[in-house]
Amino acid sequence: MNEPVKVIDLRSDTVTQPTPAMREAMYRAEVGDDVFGEDPSVNRLEALAAEMLGKEAGLFVASGTMGNLVSFLTHCRRGDEVIIGDQAHSFTMEVGGASALGGAQFRPLPNQPDGTLDLLDIQAALRPANIHYPPTRLICLENTHNRTGGRVLSREYVAAVRQIADRHGLAIHLDGARIFNAAVALGLDVKELTLNADSVQFCLSKGLAAPVGSLIVGSREFIQQARKNRKMVGGGMRQAGVIAAAGIVALTQMVDRLAEDHANAKLLAQGLADTPGIEIDPENVQTNIVIFSLARGDMTPQELENQLKERGVWLFAIGGRRLRAVTHYEILREDILTALAVFCEILN
Repeated sequence: MNEPVKVIDLRSDTVTQPTPAMREAMYRAEVGDDVFGEDPSVNRLEALAAEMLGKEAGLFVASGTMGNLVSFLTHCRRGDEVIIGDQAHSFTMEVGGASALGGAQFRPLPNQPDGTLDLLDIQAALRPANIHYPPTRLICLENTHNRTGGRVLSREYVAAVRQIADRHGLAIHLDGARIFNAAVALGLDVKELTLNADSVQFCLSKGLAAPVGSLIVGSREFIQQARKNRKMVGGGMRQAGVIAAAGIVALTQMVDRLAEDHANAKLLAQGLADTPGIEIDPENVQTNIVIFSLARGDMTPQELENQLKERGVWLFAIGGRRLRAVTHYEILREDILTALAVFCEILN
């Protein structure tokens, strides 16, 4: 009988399965009622997250979308305005929750190719004190930046945004879904990238490979109010230590190895750059997300996606002529080489 062909799943780092250590930790997890603050595993995870990111307190939430939503609800009153990138995940991919549920208004600014917002654009978008205008309350940044290809925002850039925020009495929320990828790519302690944010959301279930969950971190006062807002949107959980235990393993065992994912992404990008019909600059690949364009007119990106899938390589066409591949701990160097061979087979 033929061995089944391994699927090389590059659709997202969210497809990762829990590691054996996570499954063992989940089996043995101490639990209690987290709504009462009595789950020891959740409490440990929240304290660990706050310590690692240099904040006073943490809050475990079900997803990154919930984490961002709860953060917006905590920072903003109804009618407040949030400055955000037009390619930000919170603006494009989270169902308008801050507006629908919190009454906040997004003011999108163009994301630059490196994921930043132009500092002059931010300054110009600030609302003057005028009876006709919604008050600017919050600046939202994203690091790494998904839709610009996993690009990393530097600590110097975030510090410059902090100066603008401080001059105008604004808060900064950092959608750090992949903030540990950014820290590993820059060779920095993650605290250095979160220092200038008032609140940070990061995901356990992407490159860190936990099965579910995200954290919000911030001041004790902020997290106290965020806890109420989490309850309001249905995010209070009971014996959540079963999943929090996997998150502890993610933070203690899975961060440093993200460099392997980055190396595999760079290898993929370099190989694609040498593939006829593909356009990509490997220098723009900084972390684990590889976005490239199909330059051939006789094939659509969707057709390429389908042909790759038939041969066991899964990724996504993401609009226009672009496709996206994401590396993670289940993707090995030899998988990248196999995927590149499949690309050549199809495009040649």
